[in-house]
Amino acid sequence: MSNPSTTPANGRRRAGAPVRIGGASGFWGDSLVGAPQLVSSGLIDYLVFDYLAETTMAILAAARAKRPEFGYATDFVDSAMKLVLPEVMRRGIKVIANAGGINARGCADALAALAGSMGLAPRIAVVEGDDVSALMPALRSEGVRDLDTGEPLPTEVLSANAYFGALPIAAALGAGADIVITGRCVDSAVTLGALIHEFGWSSADHDRLAGGSLAGHIIECGCQATGGLFTDWREVPDWAHIGYPIVECADDGSFVLGKPPGTGGLVRSACVAEQLLYEIGDPASYLLPDVSCDFRQVRIEQLDADHVRVAGARGRAPSASYKVSATQLDGFRCAGTLAIVGIDAAAKAQRTGEAIVERTRGILKQMGLPDYNAVRIELFGAESLYGSHARTRGTREAMVRVVVDHSSRQALEMFAREIAPAGTSWSPGTTGASAGRPTPSPLIKPFSFLLDKARAPAVVSIGGECVAVQIPPGDARPPTPMPTVEPAGWVDPLGEALVEVPLVKLAHGRSGDKGNRSNIGLVARRPEWLPLLWQRVTPEVVQGYFAHLVKGRVERFALPGIAAINFVLHDALDGGGPASGRFDPLGKGMAQMLLDLPMAVPESIAARL
Repeated sequence: MSNPSTTPANGRRRAGAPVRIGGASGFWGDSLVGAPQLVSSGLIDYLVFDYLAETTMAILAAARAKRPEFGYATDFVDSAMKLVLPEVMRRGIKVIANAGGINARGCADALAALAGSMGLAPRIAVVEGDDVSALMPALRSEGVRDLDTGEPLPTEVLSANAYFGALPIAAALGAGADIVITGRCVDSAVTLGALIHEFGWSSADHDRLAGGSLAGHIIECGCQATGGLFTDWREVPDWAHIGYPIVECADDGSFVLGKPPGTGGLVRSACVAEQLLYEIGDPASYLLPDVSCDFRQVRIEQLDADHVRVAGARGRAPSASYKVSATQLDGFRCAGTLAIVGIDAAAKAQRTGEAIVERTRGILKQMGLPDYNAVRIELFGAESLYGSHARTRGTREAMVRVVVDHSSRQALEMFAREIAPAGTSWSPGTTGASAGRPTPSPLIKPFSFLLDKARAPAVVSIGGECVAVQIPPGDARPPTPMPTVEPAGWVDPLGEALVEVPLVKLAHGRSGDKGNRSNIGLVARRPEWLPLLWQRVTPEVVQGYFAHLVKGRVERFALPGIAAINFVLHDALDGGGPASGRFDPLGKGMAQMLLDLPMAVPESIAARL
């Protein structure tokens, strides 16, 4: 990164210099080391935090239902800013965080109280207007439906928040804010807002906005850009002290990614390519409130051992709609687990789970209560998630997890009581009940829909004043499908034998989620192998491999610029997020599973692996 000696003591960048942004958090619950590490590096102008996954919004909705003053990411105030606020103010670093969740003003009030206790008085701006729950009755009467299921909107909701873009953040910075707190916004907006403010980009600078959005996308998940979740994890040094990402962003939308000197982790083109693919759909139409991005021709260049340069994002006008993330209460859920040790542990664990369900269903009848809304039995240690691809045979340690949903908390309190008796009633080697009785919890399900931007006006509050933010209307026409760019055809060398190898020998992989969809990104280890991967790893192959998990269609997209393929698997996560009963509700393991896929390759390639 830039030599800190070239930066004024107050941390403000000089005219023409790149804007330096550190990503301190990838989710609510990320490590406390990120913010102090980035601030003390002397290498950042902005410190940004991303807290809000769809699951997080459900958690915040449940918290606010219990205590109205909650509903924001308390870690931001109580932990992160408590550690760094004095140094942030001394160095002149600006802070942007979507920690506001569904109570951004409450978050700002708590931060102001913390600052006051330290003798500090930062100018804190709050971006509001994303809460659209008051519109729900009208939207139901208009026939608005869920984006994924097509079902009508529910009659009662816990929260409904529009995904705002970066323009309100830029407006808050323009009004003199030292710290900007937002509610629900797209993850990359906390980075893009700073770049719009610093460079003066207009809403028509589509390529620049796409590049700035990509910079935000790369660092929005913290250390996932600097060695976290990397396929070749053995090559990543010093996990305990892994460096959090810093992007140096140029006015043309390109950027250089690095990390603080002396930290662990890894900055490598393949790792950054994995993060580019994380949680995206069609790379030609990555739709954001400020710009529709095309990442197909993005290029990632390794500059040295600790820096990569990213360029080539393209953009088009955004749509006229916001996506709205909403939550509803859908009864209650309880999950009970037991460990089974000894001969045929998996078979004993499966029978134990089935017996718990059978017994408690009988008790429900005796209580005059209806059956469970949903039941799921899964085994840890027996590769049950792999279905027919499981390799474990005769495991001697297994854990059974039984998840049940019901409209009545009373029913699940009974279920919770009936887990521990298995320890003396059924399988030899049963243990693990000492962890205590499981607790039923509200089952909060997310849903989403589109909303005209004009119906959710953004407002910035700062210094006791409220300023309306003008948001361009966007393109009201249906998105034009972008042409598919396919790699060149592949022909096996004439007369050369084929050898079977696992896919991981040919590609890196990373997977993520959007609602009930999973995406799996594959990056060819050598660019010339992309045509081979395209020919062998087809949507039909992926659909067949995951037939036990994926109930919808599989789409495939190419990214020639980084020699990659992105698969989008529909109806793949048992509802996804908090609605899913799986122990991998976010599809985190799906790329790892696919990388075991047997691949037939020419022996000349196999010899190079």
